[in-house]
Amino acid sequence: MRGGWCLSRRSVGCAGALLLLFAVGAQEHAPPVVRDTALAAGEFRRGVLAYYRGAFNDAIQLFERALSAAPRNPLILEWLGNAYYRSGIEGAALHQWGAARDLGYGGALLRNKIEVVQQRRDFAPDSADALHFSESESFHAVRRGTVLFRRPLSLCALADGTFWMSAYGSNELLRFDVNGRVIARTRGPVEGFDRPFDVIQTRSGDLLVSEFASDRICRLTKEGRFLKSFGGKGRGVGQLIGPQFLATDRYDNIYVTDFGNARVAVFAPDGAPLFHFGQKSARFFGFSAPGGIAILDELVYVADALKGAIYVFDTAGNYVRTLVAEGTLKHVESVRAWNGRLLVSLPNEVMVVDVGLASLHTIARLGNAPIRLTAAVPDANGNVLLADYKNERIEIVSRISELAGGLFVHFERVHADRFPSVTVNVSVHTREGTPVVGLDVSNFFLTEEHRPVSEMRLQGAAYLNDTCSLSILVDRSPATEQEMRLVTRVIGELAQAVGEQGTLSVVSAAQSPVLEGTFTAAQLQAQPLRLRAKSSSQWRFDLGLRLAAGTLVNADYKRAVVFLSLGELQTQDFAQYGVTDLAAYLTNNETSFYVIQLQRTVLPVELGYLVQKTRGAVYSVYAQEGLGALVAHVRSGAAGTYALSYRSRLPTDFGRAYMPVEAEVRVLSRSGRDETGYFAPLE
Repeated sequence: MRGGWCLSRRSVGCAGALLLLFAVGAQEHAPPVVRDTALAAGEFRRGVLAYYRGAFNDAIQLFERALSAAPRNPLILEWLGNAYYRSGIEGAALHQWGAARDLGYGGALLRNKIEVVQQRRDFAPDSADALHFSESESFHAVRRGTVLFRRPLSLCALADGTFWMSAYGSNELLRFDVNGRVIARTRGPVEGFDRPFDVIQTRSGDLLVSEFASDRICRLTKEGRFLKSFGGKGRGVGQLIGPQFLATDRYDNIYVTDFGNARVAVFAPDGAPLFHFGQKSARFFGFSAPGGIAILDELVYVADALKGAIYVFDTAGNYVRTLVAEGTLKHVESVRAWNGRLLVSLPNEVMVVDVGLASLHTIARLGNAPIRLTAAVPDANGNVLLADYKNERIEIVSRISELAGGLFVHFERVHADRFPSVTVNVSVHTREGTPVVGLDVSNFFLTEEHRPVSEMRLQGAAYLNDTCSLSILVDRSPATEQEMRLVTRVIGELAQAVGEQGTLSVVSAAQSPVLEGTFTAAQLQAQPLRLRAKSSSQWRFDLGLRLAAGTLVNADYKRAVVFLSLGELQTQDFAQYGVTDLAAYLTNNETSFYVIQLQRTVLPVELGYLVQKTRGAVYSVYAQEGLGALVAHVRSGAAGTYALSYRSRLPTDFGRAYMPVEAEVRVLSRSGRDETGYFAPLE
C-alpha cells in the first residue's frame, strides 16, 4: 500500500484517496510527525501538478515544503526523488528513494527502480558483463502444425522494432513484429525469388535482397514491394555467380560478396555496375570463399569462410591488411557493423571483433547440439537476432542483466484535465537505457487500484513520429562572436532541413543563458536571427545546456539539443552542473545531444561523453552530406514513450483525492511495471 494523507471520507483501504498512511507496513519504523496536514496536502498536490507540467524545479520546492510539514512521509519522499530524477540530479533522487525504502515503503517496485538507476550510473557498455548474451526467445518455422517458412538464412532489423527474414527454403521474405507475429511477407518480383540469401536496408530505407540462384540483387521498399533488380550471371563487371552477403557505404553504394567469382562486386545506388575487387594480386593472395561483409569508418571488412579470416580493404577495393588471421574463424558466416565493432556469426556462437585491437570476444554460445547460425544482427531494442538455418528457427539473445531484471517502465506524465478521460505517457526502456520500440496496445496493461481500466486505447508511439523538436545552443564566447555569419548560416540550414515538420528554439549560452525564442522554420528563414545575449568570456555551457534542454521537456518527440561549437570549453563550464548530471537530465527526458563543429578541432572529452550517453552524433559544418543529415538522424532516432488513454472510474473528492494508476508492460517473456498517481481538476 502506498502512503498518503486523508482529505476525504474514502476508506484507508482505498489507495486512491489522498491519505497519510504513516504505518506503511513496517511497524518497526516510527511514524512521521505531522506538523500541518493541510499545508502538506496542498503543497503535495501542487507539486504533483508542477511535475506533470514539466516544471521539475518548482516541483522539488513544493515537495520540500510538503516534507517540512510532514517529515519522513514516504509518498512525498518518493515524489521528491522522482522530481530530482527528471531534473538529472540522480544522486539526490537515489537518496530520497532510499529514505522512503528505509521506511518500509514501496516494496519490490521501489527497490527495482533504485537498482536500475544505480546500474545505469555504473554501466560500462564495453565491459565483459555488458557483452554477455543468453537465449531469450525462439520463433520456429512450424507453429501449431502450420509451416511459416523454410530455411531462414539472414535477417534485417528495422528502426521500428520489426525485422525482415530471408527464407532460403521457401523463397520469400517474412516480416516479424516485436511480439514474434508475422505481419507481412513478399515473394519479390513476378517470377518470385530464387533462393534469397541476404537482406539489408539502405540509407534511403529500401531493402536489398541477394538471390543466390538467379545471380541478381533485388531492390524493394521497406514494406516489401518489388522495385527493380540488377546483376546477372557472368564474370564481367556487374555480373555475379552466387551472390551472398550485402553491405552499403555512406553513399549507398552496394557491395556484395560474389561467391562463384571469389570477389566483391560493387554497384552504384541505382544498380549500375562500378567495379569488383578481391582477386589475387601482388599485395593480396585472393579470396577462396568470400562471405560476410561489413563497412565501418570507410573500411570494408570481408570474411573468407574457407580460410577463416577477415580482410580489410578501402572503399575503392585496395587491400589494407588482415584483421583476423587465417584459421581463426572457422566456417564464418555473416559480418555486421555494431557499435564500432564487427558482429560475427559462426556455426554455434556469436563473436564481437574489436577492429582497433583485432581482439575477439564471444558474446553468445548456443551449445554443442547440431546448429548452423547463418546471421547475427542487432535489433532496435538491444537484442541480437540469430538465424538458425539447420533447425529452422529465429533465436533472440539478450544481455544477461536484462533477462534477470526485466524492463524499466516509468510514468512520464498524466493528463487529467478532461477527467474522467485520462491520458498517460509511459516510457519503456531496457535496464541499460535503450528505448523499447515497436510495442502495440496488446503489450500494455493499465489498472486503477489494481483493477483493469475501461476503454484503454493506444493513442500514439513516439518512435513513429517523423517530426522533431530542436533546441539550438550557441556559445556566446568572443571567438564565436567573430563567426556569427557562419552561425546564422548553420541555423538557417537546420531550419530548412526541419521544414514544417518540427520546431526550433535558440538559446544563447552566455554568462547568464538566454532563450532567444521558439520559432517555426519559416520564421528563421524569413529574417536573420539577432541574438540578445551579449558575448562574454565567462559564458556558461552547463547553464546554457540546462536551459536548452528545459525548452524541450514539453516539446514533441523526437527531441535534440544541437550545440554550435568552436571546440573550446573552460573550467567554469561545469561549475554548477557536472557532465554526468547534464547527461542524466538529457537522457531522463528523452533528449539527444548533437554537436556541430564550426572549425576542424578536436572534440572536448566532455562533449563526446554527452553525445555518447544520449545517442547523439557529431557533425562538421563542412560535411559533404550537409546538416540535413543531422535532422534525418534525429528523426530516425528511437523513442520509447507511448500515450495511452482510458476512462477512469474513481471518485475524485472534488479534485482532492490522490488517484492511483498502474502500468505493466509485457514483451514476450519480459515485463516491467510502474505505479503513480494524479489529481483530477478541482470542482
